[in-house]
Amino acid sequence: MNLLINITIVLTAFTCMEGVAWLTHKYVMHGIFWHLHRDHHLKEHYGFLERNDLFFLIFALPGIACLAVGTLYNLPAYTSVGIGITLYGACYFFVHDLFIHQRIKVLRNSDNRYLKAIRRAHKMHHKHIGKYDGESFGMLWVSWKYFRNNQKNNAA
Repeated sequence: MNLLINITIVLTAFTCMEGVAWLTHKYVMHGIFWHLHRDHHLKEHYGFLERNDLFFLIFALPGIACLAVGTLYNLPAYTSVGIGITLYGACYFFVHDLFIHQRIKVLRNSDNRYLKAIRRAHKMHHKHIGKYDGESFGMLWVSWKYFRNNQKNNAA
């Protein structure tokens, strides 16, 4: 029974991270910390890294803290939350950095409807190069309109 509870906590933490990421992206990255996120939209970075990559560390801190507290004090719920946050971070790396932005040239082509919708939504997000008027701030949950666009493109 404890294993089921821990798995449920991991999945809940992972799922909640999409909401946290959406809110943080819209109101923090496109708000007070725009100066760090700006280069991600304008491509003013030099080399492989961007100032925006600092957010990876910022997002990792709660996961690290939960894993440390859960492990040091034998609190499985904290460990499970830390695992969920860390898994979301890994998913973010694979989906956003590898699949969408091709920072390492892998996962280039996919006929998967869902993956195409994610890529299209992110492309629409980057269409807006400024701080305001953005759309599609999430990573894994995208509007159905991006699936419909895929269907139109597939029919053509």
